[in-house]
Amino acid sequence: MAVGNPTLGDAGTFTVTKRPIPRTGELLPVAGLGTYQSFDVGNGAGERESRKEVLRLFVQHGGALVDSSPMYGSSESVVGDLAAGLGITGQLFMATKVWTSGREAGIRQMEESMRRMKVKRMDLMQIHNLQDWATHLKTLQAWKAAGRIRYMGITHYHSGAYGDLERLMKSREFDFVQFNYSMAEREAEERILPLAQETGTAVIVNRPFAKASLFSRVRGKEVPAWAAEFDCKSWGQFFLKYILGHPAVTCVIPATSKPHHLLDNMMAGIGRFPDAATRERMAKYLDTL
Repeated sequence: MAVGNPTLGDAGTFTVTKRPIPRTGELLPVAGLGTYQSFDVGNGAGERESRKEVLRLFVQHGGALVDSSPMYGSSESVVGDLAAGLGITGQLFMATKVWTSGREAGIRQMEESMRRMKVKRMDLMQIHNLQDWATHLKTLQAWKAAGRIRYMGITHYHSGAYGDLERLMKSREFDFVQFNYSMAEREAEERILPLAQETGTAVIVNRPFAKASLFSRVRGKEVPAWAAEFDCKSWGQFFLKYILGHPAVTCVIPATSKPHHLLDNMMAGIGRFPDAATRERMAKYLDTL
């Protein structure tokens, strides 16, 4: 039986479900927005128009967490400029990363990220792919104590790093952990997701579509009729609701520059979510395709 928070409305009025950040209880919408490649565009109005609409719709339907990185080209600046232009900066939960080595280089990069995203305090600063994490941890601790950041986290994008993530999660120094998890990459279910629950670490999921490979597997096929039991109307929602059905997941961050894809992704965050038995059924069904 599917379970969840029924907040269904029509496509013009729905608001996504929120879940608590374990360490503080602050509520965070489960549907976030990634910016890798999708927001790395030039300065022209034409290039930025669809991204502006994505951000507008994102906030309209209750989204908050926008995740970026200095690694993502111009994405931080595009997010910062467009959010400021729309007057929604204060409604976003801004998250980015430090992606360099050395204390001073890390400080310079993080200050530049805050300037580019046009915030005086970053909601979440993460150590990208654990690069020079021991050095940056000291800076993040000092910045959090001083109120320059609200939360700190660690990230990676493949299962080969899970051992390192687990070790750092057990230290309980980090409020958030971000890693890859999808119906095509389920390794996180074995240890890292249960550990997040055990340690009270908020989970952000990246690569929820496994670099779009999941859509290739279902091309030309209909979503099963029983997906209606957890308010699922598309394959994108099917893949995202599988992730959100896991109780350890706080937020999932699919990236898009297309408003209609943004709306479909956001709708995965409303209504009912699949329980453990239903998720097993979903996985077995996908394996038959």
